[in-house]
Amino acid sequence: MLPANISIDNISNGDILGLMSKSKAFSNLNVSLTPQIFYILLSLATKSRHGYDIMKQVESDSQGNVKLGPGTLYGAIKRMLEEELIAAVETNEARRKYYKLTEKGRTIFSSELQRYNGAVALAKKRNLFTNPKLTKTTLTHV
Repeated sequence: MLPANISIDNISNGDILGLMSKSKAFSNLNVSLTPQIFYILLSLATKSRHGYDIMKQVESDSQGNVKLGPGTLYGAIKRMLEEELIAAVETNEARRKYYKLTEKGRTIFSSELQRYNGAVALAKKRNLFTNPKLTKTTLTHV
């Protein structure tokens, strides 16, 4: 954490990025995953994959709703490697780097699945799948 008396002129980009990355850390099981991270972990839940395979699996699993470009994919992979959600796999293929879920990654992914399962169960209980009429709310200015 930065000292309270620090001037804006004395804050570096590294300080800002360090604080941002710590605030988004996956150390808390209650953290909600972004769709990109969720689908990457989902793609690695059954087997190790290389980057392009992850990209294609995410697109397939999300029915085309999540498309990862190389920058987004490898930025997410870098962050998940740093957070130890995934690990690189040793292979004989020099051209491709494979990744797998770690125990921490599997635990966080499982926690997110449980959260989704709870939301789906509640939606079913309220008949939102069979009768998706949502009440309209009016926004009022105070």
